[in-house]
Amino acid sequence: MPRIPDLGEDGLGVLSPPTPVYFAEQALLGALLLEPQRLGEVAGIAPDSLSTAAHSALLGAIRAVPAPAPVEHAQNTIWLDKVLTVARKQTRGLSASYLHTLIQVCPRPRHAPAYARMIEAEHARRTLRTGAQRLAQSARDLSLPHPVPATLAEADALATVVDDLAAKFPLHPGPLPRTPPPALTAAHDVGDEAIDEERLLLATAAAHPGAVEEMRWLTASDFTRPVHAGLWQCLTSLTRRRAPVDPVTILWEAQQRGLPTVGIGPAELLALLGAPAAGAPRYWGERVLQRSLLATAHHVGRRIEAFTDDPATTPYQLVVGSRRALADLSAVRARWQHATSPDPTSRPARTKATAAPRAGPPRTTAPSAARISR
Repeated sequence: MPRIPDLGEDGLGVLSPPTPVYFAEQALLGALLLEPQRLGEVAGIAPDSLSTAAHSALLGAIRAVPAPAPVEHAQNTIWLDKVLTVARKQTRGLSASYLHTLIQVCPRPRHAPAYARMIEAEHARRTLRTGAQRLAQSARDLSLPHPVPATLAEADALATVVDDLAAKFPLHPGPLPRTPPPALTAAHDVGDEAIDEERLLLATAAAHPGAVEEMRWLTASDFTRPVHAGLWQCLTSLTRRRAPVDPVTILWEAQQRGLPTVGIGPAELLALLGAPAAGAPRYWGERVLQRSLLATAHHVGRRIEAFTDDPATTPYQLVVGSRRALADLSAVRARWQHATSPDPTSRPARTKATAAPRAGPPRTTAPSAARISR
């Protein structure tokens, strides 16, 4: 049975307990050091696919130094010495004893493609985790002057990573990810600013209900407080029925819908809806939708990150789970693009020009007098 190397050898060990892919990397490197001709069987593995600097340096050196003839390689260590010299330029802690250890712990050199497949899967997991973390961080970054474009750019980059993962690991029927999703949290702390903007939207919409019909891109799920979401549903319902809209009719609609008003009474609701309107409903609606988009992006990033943190999640499940999570963000993104797109300019109606009379066949004789008299 191959000996499990001491993780402290040559200072190349890791502080935390190694994961299974660490041993897969050792097995792959051992196979390539023992039989360099197998490098062509693992062409898809790059040095940055490995999890440690020492292993990356070794794989880079194996690729850089021309492989020797099998007979010559079995008789001396010249090629191993060259590989070690090249690898030491990046990682000085490597030693000849570690290379021999890698050779000893490789169970079967002919299984190199299987080891490479394991490493590819784990590298894809790490890449996906990094993209998910960048998406979640971008959604929370208050220093960004334009947070929505920056966040959507990170979402596009993450979608590209998912597509690359799907290309390397073809999809097949299987169960969905079983990892429980993280708890819903807002991208930014829901403070007075978010609540004030939602109240201003409700007040301005109650004063200018005609604008509500044009704001179908805003839904109740975009609000941070349930009572505000319920009042928006009442507003949209009244406007679509062409019913009278004012604070009293909205309050009555809320009662008919059984709107929960825990901690807020009818008088306070009337005061909220009848507050002086400041600005246009569309402006405040875009503010509410922007916060909703960033919150969704943050949750999607954390949700995909949770998938990658679960070692039992397969590459297939990572692809399916990530695509479903990104679809939720795409739905809010589509509404955001609809809200912020400029209104299409109306083109003048095209008038139908009177066509010129078509010329008849040339006459060879003069028209008769009878035809002229008619």
